[in-house]
Amino acid sequence: MAKSLIKVMLSSRCLDAFPTGTKSKLTDLRKELKAEIESAHVLGRRLFEVWINEDAPPAGGTQDSWDTCLQAVRDCDVLIVLSNGNAGWAAGKQDIGICHAEYMEGLRSAQAKVRLVALPNVADAKGAAGKRNRRFQDYLSRQTAFRGGEVKTVADAKKRVFEALSDALISLAQRGVLAGASARFDVGAALDWTRLDFRQRKMAMESTLKTALSGLKGAKAVDGGVVVKLDGKDVAVVVHAIPAAFGVAAARELVGRPFLEDHQRIELLASAHGPLHLIACHRGATETQATSLLGFPDATVVSGPFGVFVADDVQKMQFAFLANCRDDSQTRHASQRFFEWLQQTGEGALVARRAVSRARIVKLVAKEMNT
Repeated sequence: MAKSLIKVMLSSRCLDAFPTGTKSKLTDLRKELKAEIESAHVLGRRLFEVWINEDAPPAGGTQDSWDTCLQAVRDCDVLIVLSNGNAGWAAGKQDIGICHAEYMEGLRSAQAKVRLVALPNVADAKGAAGKRNRRFQDYLSRQTAFRGGEVKTVADAKKRVFEALSDALISLAQRGVLAGASARFDVGAALDWTRLDFRQRKMAMESTLKTALSGLKGAKAVDGGVVVKLDGKDVAVVVHAIPAAFGVAAARELVGRPFLEDHQRIELLASAHGPLHLIACHRGATETQATSLLGFPDATVVSGPFGVFVADDVQKMQFAFLANCRDDSQTRHASQRFFEWLQQTGEGALVARRAVSRARIVKLVAKEMNT
């Protein structure tokens, strides 16, 4: 049975002035937001329960304030972070602040539920607090979360919070429908794909993935793959598909080790960098399977909601397993999650940088092969 209310958590400093230079505090804004959000009704029904630490009941003796706040982050359905660059309190001089920890825990537990609202940064402080704030601000800048313009008034802050909350509800509902559309694989489109033989299923998976990639902003389909924009650079993406479980040799061998053939893709690299290989997997994907395909374990290997990403910083080879591509919707969803991850983590810039180096290496190998 669904929960009766959607839990929203507001994360921010409490006693810092807002708007800057006034006697009003962020705690005043937080309480007003809580009251207004909880009073909102949709189709005659109250939908929201808002958690702010000012109104939270006392926790048990086994939990300190830090534990209570991080548990609230994990429990909430939507986390709205009102950040003024203040990392918050910490027990030790070298520790991160509580606001930093809450934002980090939100991204770790469920990135899609986190929304960041940027307030004017606090004045630079001296000592441990200043270093803690700068660590937090640097962390915020590296996450590249879309936050819109900086808000400076109470009215603008409320408007931005309401926009963030409505956007979160819509996007999370749509994600839930998309993810739930193929929760069962014995009916519907997933069953249709299961009925296909390996060759047909591989073609269907690759066709769907190419179509999904072609829909990215600035992308264009070319012979041999799709060229996408990453960090302002054209990166050639080559798609593949393993049409059964990775452990099925006949399915796995249809892909082999595709990066070993990169020197044969010179025409694709005439106007793009790379390539980056995307491998749609009909079933799950593990880090062990990814390193097995690479051929050695000493590489960057990251598991995410999309599957597994692998990058070798010596030969600059990189590929991603997109897991559970059981039908058209799941394949598109896995691709979407992968490119969202690249943007959210800043990994897209590193992928583009490796792609530039990989293209140079591949062209040298091709030249040597032809001499």
